[in-house]
Amino acid sequence: MERQGGPQGRGGGMTAEQRSYLKNQPKQKLSLAQFFALIRKTKPRYFFFAVGIIAGVIGTLIQLQVPKMVSPLVNGFSHGVDGGQIALIIIFYVVSALLSAGSAIVLGIFGENVVRNLRTKVWDKMIHLPVKYFDEVKTGEMSSRLANDTSQVKQLIANSIPSAFTQILLLVGSIIFMIQMQWRLTLAMVIAVPVVMLVMFPIMMFGQKIGHQRQDSLADFQGIASESLGEIRLIKSSNAEKQASKRAADDVSALYKVGVREAIFDGLMSPVMMLSMMLMIFGLLAYGIYLISTHVMTLGTLLGMMMYLMNLIGAVPTLASFFSELAKASGSTARVTEILDEAQEVLHDGEAVDVEGKTLKAEHIDFSYDGKEQILSDVSFEAKPNSIIAFAGPSGGGKSTIFGILERFYTPTSGQLTIGGQAVDGISLESWRSQIGYVSQDSAIMAGTIRYNLTYGLTGDYSDEELWHVLELAYARDFVEKMPDKLDTEVGERGVKISGGQRQRIAIARAFLRNPKILMLDEATASLDSESEAMVQQALDDLMKGRTTLVIAHRLSTIVDADQIYFIEHGKVTGSGKHQELIASHPLYAQYVQEQVVN
Repeated sequence: MERQGGPQGRGGGMTAEQRSYLKNQPKQKLSLAQFFALIRKTKPRYFFFAVGIIAGVIGTLIQLQVPKMVSPLVNGFSHGVDGGQIALIIIFYVVSALLSAGSAIVLGIFGENVVRNLRTKVWDKMIHLPVKYFDEVKTGEMSSRLANDTSQVKQLIANSIPSAFTQILLLVGSIIFMIQMQWRLTLAMVIAVPVVMLVMFPIMMFGQKIGHQRQDSLADFQGIASESLGEIRLIKSSNAEKQASKRAADDVSALYKVGVREAIFDGLMSPVMMLSMMLMIFGLLAYGIYLISTHVMTLGTLLGMMMYLMNLIGAVPTLASFFSELAKASGSTARVTEILDEAQEVLHDGEAVDVEGKTLKAEHIDFSYDGKEQILSDVSFEAKPNSIIAFAGPSGGGKSTIFGILERFYTPTSGQLTIGGQAVDGISLESWRSQIGYVSQDSAIMAGTIRYNLTYGLTGDYSDEELWHVLELAYARDFVEKMPDKLDTEVGERGVKISGGQRQRIAIARAFLRNPKILMLDEATASLDSESEAMVQQALDDLMKGRTTLVIAHRLSTIVDADQIYFIEHGKVTGSGKHQELIASHPLYAQYVQEQVVN
C-alpha cells in the first residue's frame, strides 16, 4: 500500500493532541547529567545565572537577620523606642526585597535566553530531520516538544532550582536561628508545620486532579473548536451545523461539570486551609505565651520565632512544588534530548553536480517503509535528457513513493538511483534538490504574500519584473494584477484566499523562477475544473520544454505524448512503452484508456 510522507495532513498540532501526548508519556527519572548536558547545548549565559543566585542568597541571608533584630527591639520597648534599630530593620527589608526582585529579573532573562536558544536548536533540528521521521511522529507531538517541553526545561533551570536553593537556605537558616533563640518552641514548630502540611496534602492533590481534568476538558473543547472552525466549509456544505453544535455542546457540558467541582473545591479550600493555619498559629502562640509566663522566654523572642515560622510556612510548599517541577522536567528533558539525538539530513555532504544533459536511471529499486511490507519491488526506469517520462497505474501502486525516492526523502532498501552514471547518494542534498522542481495536485502554499511564496526557498534577490515575468509564463499575471496589493497580497493559511487553479499557477510560476533541470509533476491538474485545467496544462507544457520531466497521471490523456510510460501495479513495473504501444501490449492500460474515453 502506498503512503504519503511528510508533516502535512496529520491533524497538525492541536492542543488536545499535545495534551494527550504529554499525558500518555511514561514517567521518567531525571538524569542530572542528561539535563545539564541539554542546558550546555544552549550555550547559556552563566554569568546571569551566577548573579541571580548570588543576589538571591544575599537577600535570603539578610531576611534571616530581621527576626533576630526584632527580638531585642521588642524587649527594649520598656526603655523607649530605638528609632535607629527600626530604621535598620526597614532598610534590611527593603534591601532584601530589592535583591530578591533583582535575582528574579536576572534569572528570568537567563531562562528566556536558555529557552530561546533551545527552541532555535530544536526547530533547526526538526526541519533537518528526514521525511521518514515525520511519517512516524505526529506533528502535535513535535509542536509539544518545541513549545511545552522547552518551557518546562526553562521553568526548572530559571525558576524552580534557584527558588528551591534559596528556600532550603531560608528553611535551614530559620531552624538554626530558632534553635538558638528557643529550642522548645522550635521543636513544636518543626512538628506542627509538617503535620499541617500532611493534612493539606490530600486536599491539594484533589485540587490538582480537578485542575488536570479541567485542562484536559478545555483542551478537548479547544481541539474540537479548532478542527470545526478550520473545516467550516465542510460543515456548511454538509449541513452539519447541528452535528457540530451537539459535539461542542457535549464538551461544553463536560467542562461545566468540571468547573462546578472546581468552584466547590475553591469555595471550601480557602476556609479549610485558613482554619488549619490559624489553628496551628494559635496553638504555637498559646504555647509561646505559656513559655513567657513561666519566664522561659521573652515576648521579643516569641515575635521573632513567629517571623521565622512564616519563613517555614512559605518554604515548605515551594520545595514541594520543586519536586513536582522536577518530575515534569524529567520527561521534557528526555523528549527534547531524544529529538536532538535523531539522525538528520546533512545538506552539504557530497558533491555539487550539474545534472543538466544527464540521464536519470533507477536500477532494480526495492523499498519498504517499515522493513516488512514491500512497497516497491525491482523498479527500473530511465529518463533521458529533455524527455518526458510518465508513470501510470492504479492508486496505491507506488508512484508517489517513486517520487519520494527521486527527491531523496527516502532511501531505497536495495538498488540505486544514478544520474549520468553517478550514484545520486554521492551528490549533496542541497545540490540535488536545488535542481528539481516539483508541482503536485495540491501544491503547498505558505501563509504570506504571493511574493513570499514565489521566492520561497530561493536565495538571492528577485526584481518585480522577474516575478511578473514568471507569473505571465504561468498564466497567473492577470489574476495577480487584479488583487488589491498585487505581489504583496496575502494568500492566507494554506492559500485559502485564492482558488485551487490560482494556487497551481503560482506553484508553476515558482517552478519557472526556480528554473529546475528535472521537473516532477504529480497529478498537477487532477483536482481542477476544465477552465483552470486548460490554463494550468498550457503553463505546464511551456514549463516542460527543455527539461527532463517525470509525470504521475491518472488522466491518461495528459501523457499520450510522453516519450516513455511506465505502468506501476503493486509496486512493480508491469509494462512500459509509448502510449500506443501500451494500448496494444498492456490489457489494464488499454482498459483504463477505454474507460476514460467513454467517460
